[in-house]
Amino acid sequence: MSKFTRHLRGAAVVLSATLATGAAYAEDATLRIATQLTGTVNWELTTIRERGLDQENGFTLDVHDVTAGPAGQIALLAGEVDMIVSDWLWVARQRADGGDFVFIPYSRAVGAIYVPEDSSAQTLADLEGSQIGIAGGPVDKSWLILRAYAQSELGMDLAGETEQVFGAPPLIFETALSGDLDAAINFWHFGAKMEAAGMRPLMTVADAGKALGLDPDTPLLGYVVSGEFAAENPDLVASFAAASRAAKDVLATDDSAWEDLRPIMRANSDAQFEALIAGFRAGIPDEGPVDEASAAAMFKIMADLGGDELVGKAETLPDGVFW
Repeated sequence: MSKFTRHLRGAAVVLSATLATGAAYAEDATLRIATQLTGTVNWELTTIRERGLDQENGFTLDVHDVTAGPAGQIALLAGEVDMIVSDWLWVARQRADGGDFVFIPYSRAVGAIYVPEDSSAQTLADLEGSQIGIAGGPVDKSWLILRAYAQSELGMDLAGETEQVFGAPPLIFETALSGDLDAAINFWHFGAKMEAAGMRPLMTVADAGKALGLDPDTPLLGYVVSGEFAAENPDLVASFAAASRAAKDVLATDDSAWEDLRPIMRANSDAQFEALIAGFRAGIPDEGPVDEASAAAMFKIMADLGGDELVGKAETLPDGVFW
């Protein structure tokens, strides 16, 4: 564990004790975060703001809408915001390239590969010669893990023995439901909607990861701040982490909180609504530090298959990725 990481964790412990007495170090501070308001993270951020969990923890959350993840990354690199939502692989790549960013876990939710309900496919091997729709591009993390599983467990080159169609998540969703794809891999919330519409998971990414020896509890998505910002504002970062955990606790147990969020969830049916709730709850990570050994094992798989396009110059998991 690095000196910087120990400092941040120590600050979090001190802050928790202070908050319990009603005092907050980061009083009147503002934390600027850039994210897509159409994304699932907005359900948590809305809960933080609407329930006053930011004020309760001594800061004001200022949310900036961006069109896509790369726009948020650019805003963070330019210092226009303090925080974004990304995966820790992006943080690892930045650190390997000399950047200084830190990852705070948000979600471990991962998707699956879905097939039509009447598909004859029962395993990935049955997809030989099939057309697979994939959201996120050739280095989508779910696709890479499924490829690694197929190679390791089935001796199958999933990329070489199928045809891939890459597209934006909504397009893959609509095309899959229309029956124009033999199978589809999408972000978890679109997957939940596909399952609610009658498609079935052929294999979950979590099950593929477990077969590869990966820990399904390793969160992939999280909040990202610069190391400099975290070092200068450790109490503010810890205050946000406390508010994030409080929001997760609300969303894990309070069904009425979801009724409040329903207008922004884009659920077109009760079945979709319930599937989205279940998926979000299943993705809530455990409290405590990320298991870096498990993360390193996942990183190796990603680096082997995704190469420079995904991880840049990094060959192993850099130090200091996780807060």
